[in-house]
Amino acid sequence: MSEIVPPEVRPKPAVPAKPQGSSGGGSTLLGYVGIDTIIEQMRKKTMKTGFDFNVMVVGQSGLGKSTLVNTLFKSQVSRRSSGWSRDEKIPRTVEIKSVSHVIEEGGVKMKLTVIDTPGFGDQINNENCWEPISKYINEQYEKFLKEEVNIARKKRIPDTRVHCCLYFISPTGHSLRQLDIEFMKHLGRAVNIIPVIAKADTLTPEEKTEFKQRVRKELEVCGAEFYPQKEFDEDMEDKSDNDKIRETMPFAVVGSDKEYQVNGKRVLGRKTAWGIVEVENPNHCEFSLLRDFLIRSHLQDLKEVTHNIHYETYRAKRLNDNGGLHPISSSSDTQESNL
Repeated sequence: MSEIVPPEVRPKPAVPAKPQGSSGGGSTLLGYVGIDTIIEQMRKKTMKTGFDFNVMVVGQSGLGKSTLVNTLFKSQVSRRSSGWSRDEKIPRTVEIKSVSHVIEEGGVKMKLTVIDTPGFGDQINNENCWEPISKYINEQYEKFLKEEVNIARKKRIPDTRVHCCLYFISPTGHSLRQLDIEFMKHLGRAVNIIPVIAKADTLTPEEKTEFKQRVRKELEVCGAEFYPQKEFDEDMEDKSDNDKIRETMPFAVVGSDKEYQVNGKRVLGRKTAWGIVEVENPNHCEFSLLRDFLIRSHLQDLKEVTHNIHYETYRAKRLNDNGGLHPISSSSDTQESNL
């Protein structure tokens, strides 16, 4: 991977720039000031502090959740496969397990935390099996809120809030399970849910298209929400870009961490009896669309929606229900101040 080359500093013009008309009542600059360097200043500061990104994966065992996350970030960032061996007992309730890694590309460091939910949907009776997940999401909001109201709070509050939830839909080709609908109905307003159809190579192109349309229709009818919601579009450009994404969802994906030789090139793929399914080939699956959406175009927006919408909703309700949180003394995490 090539290093990021810092852009050259723009030289000061020898003569004043020609005044240009400005809208909104702003003053016209008569020469170069250097306001445009703020972007570079922000870039340098952000590269020093790094980024946090927390992604949760939810779905039945055997849908390739860990493999897909490893494929997305091209490293072993997820825990081992959550499939159960003969010697292991399937947990009676949903467990929450997380693992964190610092990954670096082009001088940019990101602390990636992957939260897995083994046991979800694996029981005979899956009633209310989303409750431990909802509890975990709210606990992270609560943890952040308590840090905010500390008298001597940290300069940078550790962010363990779930920025994105990848929800894996089984490739049945028929319709959503009731569990899928209930999960998205209950958690769609608490976290950014991105639905994906797992192991999409088990569907023919026609089956895949029909299944995607049926899933979108069922979610619309039941009122289940997924990211990006139309109400969060900030302008017409956002609406145009997000409309294209919404028409593509749910992403039909294939994950693999194995490489094969195809036409003289090494590619990630799954080997089948009739050929190799190339993970990053848009003609084979929509993995590249998911990756570009999740990492290259909407990662920052996922974090901002988490903070400005989901966390603020929790914060307002929490403070309203309890008449406000008292500041927490710096001498003890449990001792409340009388202020």
